[in-house]
Parts: sequence; structure tokens; C-alpha cells
Amino acid sequence: MSVTTEDLMTEERSSHESQRREGLNSMQLVSFQLAKEEYGIEITRVQEIILVGEITRVPQTPPYIKGLINLRNTVIPIVDLRLRFGLQEQESTDETRIMVMNVGGKTVGIIVDAVSEVLRISKDQISSPPPTVAGLGREYLTGLVKLDKRLLILLNIDKILGKAEVEQIEARIG
Repeated sequence: MSVTTEDLMTEERSSHESQRREGLNSMQLVSFQLAKEEYGIEITRVQEIILVGEITRVPQTPPYIKGLINLRNTVIPIVDLRLRFGLQEQESTDETRIMVMNVGGKTVGIIVDAVSEVLRISKDQISSPPPTVAGLGREYLTGLVKLDKRLLILLNIDKILGKAEVEQIEARIG
């Protein structure tokens, strides 16, 4: 049996098609730690991950706004996700990172305890938050991902920091 160029092209097209379908049915997440829980955000939302440096405090801002940093001549507000979630504040460690992301068309940094890894998950692995998860945090969740012996909480970063809230922060620091 001989293989023609047409056979190879057909096989390559079907390979690209299956990769494209897989891409539509999967997503990449950046997972991170916060108060012994593991969270995830779509990788497309994360611009970069940086070390925590000097943060300039800004008066009359909510406690979860830690202040501002200058990142390559761009001033970025920094949000402590622990405080935003009503958790106890923690001193920075060697693992603490700032995840720089786009929220409502604005660049914002969020402080997390540690960044774990980049994961590719199937959209079939995402389940809705159970109805028993009520209260303040539920609106921030987009779903839960079961990974072997871990549970990853998917966050909706736009709900954590809505556009109006980001604009309000910028108005105070502007």
C-alpha cells in the first residue's frame, strides 16, 4: 500500500481539526494558592506574574487596595485578594506573587500566596458550584474543577473587581 501526498494532507487536516476541536473543548488555567485553597483563573486573563516589590500606599482607599506599583512606567493598583475575600492578612513570603491582569479594560495586580502551575483542563471537568456554597464568595466563582485529589476553585475576576470598582480605585489614585 502506498501513501500519497493527498493522503498525508488529509491526515494533517484531520489532525489540525481534532486539535482545534480539543482547543474549543479545553482551556488553560493559572492555578494559585490563597489561604490553603487552590484557585484558578483563565490564562488569557493573566498578563504576567511578578515578585512583590515596594507598594506605595494610597490614602482613603478600601483596605484590600494595598496601593500602587510602577511596572515599566505604568502605574498599577494592587489588590490583596486575601483581604478582598475577607481573609486574614498575611505577611509576604518568598512564594508571594502579584498576578498582573486585565480587569474591565484596566491593568490591575492581585496579590496571591503562591502561583502553582499552568493547567490544561477539559471544559467537561468544570462543574457548577454546589448550592450549599452561599454568601459573599459565591458570585466570584465560575465553577469547580476536580483534579485527582485536589479541588480547584475557578474565579471570575471581573466579579471580584468589577469595572465600576476599578474606575473608582483609579479615581482615588488618579
